[in-house]
Amino acid sequence: MRRVLVQAADFSYADEMQTIQQACPQAGAITSFVGLVRDQVGEARLSQMVIEHYPGMTEKALHAIVEQANVRWPLLGVTLIHRTGVLPANAQIVLVMTASLHRQAAFDACAFIMDYLKTEAPFWKKEIGEFGEHWVEARASDETAKQQWNQPQ
Repeated sequence: MRRVLVQAADFSYADEMQTIQQACPQAGAITSFVGLVRDQVGEARLSQMVIEHYPGMTEKALHAIVEQANVRWPLLGVTLIHRTGVLPANAQIVLVMTASLHRQAAFDACAFIMDYLKTEAPFWKKEIGEFGEHWVEARASDETAKQQWNQPQ
């Protein structure tokens, strides 16, 4: 099972967990990550985030990331949902769920997908708050996190 969705609508963690459990009954582990809109940037309050993407290109990039994870680890299932549009502070942005026979593969694949998503997926984020508004720039720490996966294990 591989589900990759880019959508404006919110998602239900409970519903997504039920879906992956039903699709992967032999799983011994399901790992998940939910990313949220922070309510602060430094000392200033953030009111919302605008997330834009390039339709078609974004989905293709996300599918490629999920495929890389499936090649590296024995995954039974993956769910990747990323929201777009105007999201208020504390809203859910992204969900990654990975199912495997064993926990380490599920943990590693989930982290890998997030590290690659942060650097390889064509999303643009604008933060809006007390400070005005600004586009979020790429972080060196995200690139460093991605590079760990290229090191010999």
